[in-house]
Amino acid sequence: MRHPQYTVTRADVHHHTQRRLEHHLRLTDYSRKCTRQVLLAVVLTAAARLTSLFVACQRLLQVPSAETVRKALLATLPQQAELQRRLNRALAADRPKALQRRRQRLAIDLTLIPYHGQPFAKESEIYRSQARDGTSHFHAYVTVYVIRKGQRFTVAFTAVEQGEPLATVVQRLLRQAARVGVRPSLVLLDRGFDSVGVIRYLQAARSPFLMPVVCRGRQPDHPQGPSGTQVFHQWKQSDWGSYTLTEKGGRTATVGICVKCRNYRGQWKKHGRQTLVYAYWGFKPASWHWVQETYRQRFAIETSYRQMQEARIKTCRRSPVVRLFLIGVALLLRNVWVWLHDEVLSTPWRGGRRINLERLRFKTLLLWLLHVVEET
Repeated sequence: MRHPQYTVTRADVHHHTQRRLEHHLRLTDYSRKCTRQVLLAVVLTAAARLTSLFVACQRLLQVPSAETVRKALLATLPQQAELQRRLNRALAADRPKALQRRRQRLAIDLTLIPYHGQPFAKESEIYRSQARDGTSHFHAYVTVYVIRKGQRFTVAFTAVEQGEPLATVVQRLLRQAARVGVRPSLVLLDRGFDSVGVIRYLQAARSPFLMPVVCRGRQPDHPQGPSGTQVFHQWKQSDWGSYTLTEKGGRTATVGICVKCRNYRGQWKKHGRQTLVYAYWGFKPASWHWVQETYRQRFAIETSYRQMQEARIKTCRRSPVVRLFLIGVALLLRNVWVWLHDEVLSTPWRGGRRINLERLRFKTLLLWLLHVVEET
């Protein structure tokens, strides 16, 4: 029996994306000429061309001026907390139903968008971190991804303010994921989450986790020798251990330690031994190699961030609400691309479906959206 074939057109992709934005964001018409459809058309054009809303208005015909679009965006966007809830609902709308059948591996990471201006309303809007791209000031966002058969779905994201405990951020994200039926079997975190507060929360929530260990303590060349986690980085053979973290207030958290030793063998033009140290809790690892390969799945988040940058609208606005909206649109466009490959463009295969990324690249999807808007 011949399998049915479907043709995906750029009009179909634009209709699906437009419907997701209109249904979940619930933007209102600003005026007779600047309706929500016109506003979203300008937003999609700016995302596809990787430019600003001002340049998008200059390119399109029969759209209001850039100043009118700016006023419409500021007038129709809700408060930051409500906007964040709507964007998270839009992100979860295209999740596969299979994600709710069993627990999934979740990856949580912090992304920093460089910022060279002054705060809009309060100092805590700006996140301070190590200097990068000529600044130490950033707008920070934390995202949680589902890693399933090579596909990465953004389940939720949230903005982070300066001084906000990361344990509170992780709790907010995992609760948002649970609301849409995605529960963790294993949480993969960046080394920036290696703190007593985050570990204690995950242990209290009974959520197994795996993360790299930050080097703490005396250096190996110290007269008294290394201390803290620096001891594990001096091991020459793979082995298991345990470590208790202590914060200034006296709270402690105990985790298991996995030390994986390997040879560079010319990787990154390096030679010699490399010692990888991981902290884990809530499960029994099968082997040192299993720990390394499992955590490597989190590296795919960097690809997701790179694709997000390919659709992130440029702006010089200081408003954190506008910046949150533009980040959410970029993540939503990438989720649409992942959903199309999972539900429409994949082919049946033994034990599941085969993903055919060559059928539709992410940049091609953005060009399709641009062409439909320009024709309209």
